[in-house]
Amino acid sequence: MENYLPGQIVTLTVKRVIDTGYVLTDTDHEALEILLHTNEAGDTKLTEGDAVDVYLYHDKQKQLIATTTIPHVTTDVFDWAEVTEVKPGLGVFVDIGTSKHVLVSNDDLPEFMSAWPTVGDVLYVTLKHDKNNRLLADPVTETDFEGNWDLATDALFNQDLGARVFRSGKEGAVAITDDGYRAFIHHTERKREPRIGEWIEGRVIKVKPDGTLNMSLLPRKQEAQEVDAEKLLTYMQQNDGEMPYTSKTDPEVIRQTFEMSKAAFKRAIGKLLKDRRIIIGDTKIVLTESKSDPS
Repeated sequence: MENYLPGQIVTLTVKRVIDTGYVLTDTDHEALEILLHTNEAGDTKLTEGDAVDVYLYHDKQKQLIATTTIPHVTTDVFDWAEVTEVKPGLGVFVDIGTSKHVLVSNDDLPEFMSAWPTVGDVLYVTLKHDKNNRLLADPVTETDFEGNWDLATDALFNQDLGARVFRSGKEGAVAITDDGYRAFIHHTERKREPRIGEWIEGRVIKVKPDGTLNMSLLPRKQEAQEVDAEKLLTYMQQNDGEMPYTSKTDPEVIRQTFEMSKAAFKRAIGKLLKDRRIIIGDTKIVLTESKSDPS
């Protein structure tokens, strides 16, 4: 048994047929017995002496068992695997194409859970064994991609692209686009730290000489202006049609109150003024439909 590990794809022989399935063995090690349950044999009908290709994994009792379902992720092959369960303190489980989902250890996930993937996110993984020969899924690193990135052209500048995040940290995140380009998102070009495995939509703000991209997850100024203006409108509508903030208000107060910069605040105010939605006073701003005195 010591020669066989979970995660391996091997060819074994049917030693005998039983009510619940098949007992498999290695003709060179006939003491070996591994169960292939009927539910894991699919439509395959086997008889004694038949050879069958199987994938090995541990069941809940830590017994090594087999399935004829071959996963799309192996110890030699990377592929995308969807997150099916999150276990704080332990890690996340991913679906590699078999009934037994595989753990990505918290040791291989970001330090802060806010950057952990959630159910439905997709990680690019391979399989590995820990020191106790426990099967784990191992997320890809940039080193694994080294030299395999597709080279972006200048035509992508300012284009909207979708990408999957595979590294995330305080300084920034790295994602791979649908077309295989490496995209870096600096922390100043996002409102929050994206999760690894998360699908993001951004725009290309720079095509670098080495063919990689810099992306921004922030909306374009015109789009942001509309969103920010709506945020100010909602605030005033919920506060008797006014707010005690103007272009003279301290930038930090603006940031803490509305989560926007002073420049963005001014642009939003400018839009509301142009649309004749507000009246600006010395100490406050009021909605035009409000009867408050803005002075």
